[in-house]
Amino acid sequence: MSNSTTVTEFLFEGFSSFGWLHRVVFFAIFLSLHLLTLSSNVIIMTVIHLDRHLHTPMYFFLSMLSLSETCYTVAIIPRMLWGLLSPHQPITAQACATQLFFYLTFGINNCFLLTAMGYDRYVAICNPLRYSVIMSKEACVQLASGSLGIGLGMAIVQVTSVFGLPFCDAFVISHFFCDVRPLLKLACADTTVNEIINFVVSVCVLVLPMGLVFISYILIIATILKIPSAQGRKKAFATCASHITVVIVHYGCASIIYLKPKSQSSLGQDRLISVTYTILTPLLNPVVYSLRNKEVKDALCRAVGQKPLSS
Repeated sequence: MSNSTTVTEFLFEGFSSFGWLHRVVFFAIFLSLHLLTLSSNVIIMTVIHLDRHLHTPMYFFLSMLSLSETCYTVAIIPRMLWGLLSPHQPITAQACATQLFFYLTFGINNCFLLTAMGYDRYVAICNPLRYSVIMSKEACVQLASGSLGIGLGMAIVQVTSVFGLPFCDAFVISHFFCDVRPLLKLACADTTVNEIINFVVSVCVLVLPMGLVFISYILIIATILKIPSAQGRKKAFATCASHITVVIVHYGCASIIYLKPKSQSSLGQDRLISVTYTILTPLLNPVVYSLRNKEVKDALCRAVGQKPLSS
């Protein structure tokens, strides 16, 4: 019989190294940002649903992204906030696996929804005469469903891979939520195959979508530069500005965490980047699309009974 014991509960290291006062400050800041994210995304979804001017493929994908971001943050932030006030509360292995599943499902779903939005912009600018045919309601639903399906499939692969490993003795997760790399470091077995699976999944859900978005924007820029009028070029660029801003931040943070070599991986650094990725990035989506998008601002004005800005 081995002296090691099978771990059935984990503890998050989280922010336990900080003093009580610092944790209370973090709690207030993160709670405020979380509530702002939730309320902003709910407003975006509600306005898009109620305003017929926004019943277009672009805003359909934006509402799906807002819904996905909401589910994504709910899977992570409430537990993190609880950990700030009570840092030594255990989480069962089953609850940890559940959190990891929803985190991966909606995180990967976000990646492919952003890719679908990039494709929508490509069709709108490069093939405008066939836009309504190509981006039909059925096609949009299929793209959104496919994004969620990929997220579910990849999440099942990752969770099965990680929790198929034995965990003996070590139970403190060097993070504030259940993520793949911190869990692999706790396993008491060879994790080479799991590391390969994690890398392949990361490439599939980050490099592939990034590549597709990059190609889309090369074609978009080439088409825009052929527009004879400066005003026309400016208007075309403006329809893409919000999307490309969200894409750069979203893929940038995720790539730093999941695509860098294991030898260069610092869990402390990953934790800091994850704060940005899980708290600030979901807020960026509604902020960018509401502040930089004239149609959304006009819809918000109509929703509160004010005169649209563009009229």
